[in-house]
This record gives sequence, C-alpha cells and structure tokens, in this order.
Amino acid sequence: MRLVSDPGYGEVDLSASAEELTGLASAVAQGEGLFNSIFSPGGNDLAGVEVRGTSGPGVLIHRDAERQILVISGDSAGRAVLAENLRDMATAEDGGHLHIDYFPGHRYLAEGSLPLVVNSPHGGMPTR
Repeated sequence: MRLVSDPGYGEVDLSASAEELTGLASAVAQGEGLFNSIFSPGGNDLAGVEVRGTSGPGVLIHRDAERQILVISGDSAGRAVLAENLRDMATAEDGGHLHIDYFPGHRYLAEGSLPLVVNSPHGGMPTR
C-alpha cells in the first residue's frame, strides 16, 4: 500500500493491491484497523491508515500530521458505504480510479474530509 499526500491539491492518493484494498474495506466496515504503507521520511508519503469507529455523523477522512497517517473515522452506516466503494475498486478488473470528495449534502462524507483518490490495482486508467 502506498499513500501520497498532495500538498498542492490537499488530496491523498492511495495505491494498493487487491488484497490490501479488500483488507482496508473490511477494516472500514468493522470500524477498526491499522495498516502500514510504503513510507519515505521527508517526502509526501504517509506512514499508514488508521480506521476508527465513531458515532459520526458520516465519515471523516483526515490526516494526522504528527503521526503522518491517514485516519478514517465515522459511523457504521457511512463506513459501510465507503467499505463497499473500496471493495468495488479492489475487484474492478479494468483499472481506473475512484475520487472520494466531500461536497455539501454528500451521502456519507462529513464536512472537512480530505479528498481521497483510490487507484485500481490494475492501474489508474481503465483498459476498456
């Protein structure tokens, strides 16, 4: 798994194998987990992802600057939708990527969530 924080756009780019994305999806659904990622100190890489179940409302995706990790927290309903999106990307067979961006009235993201780009294990652009 690799997490790169883009300071210019404020988004985080996530690349992972199908197995890693499936594991992350399961942790998001359960509301608990900690995953390490490829990390280069001094760069824009993040050291991992922590998942926490909270009462919400919605899911908050934010960066813990002190620990250099991405934190995903939120209520079970919002986490279930995010988990399904992650599973869909893990099983997509044609490549592509998923943008997870907050906007007012978003179905499951809480205000203040960082934009997240999840890349398919088969590459960032569809092959079909």
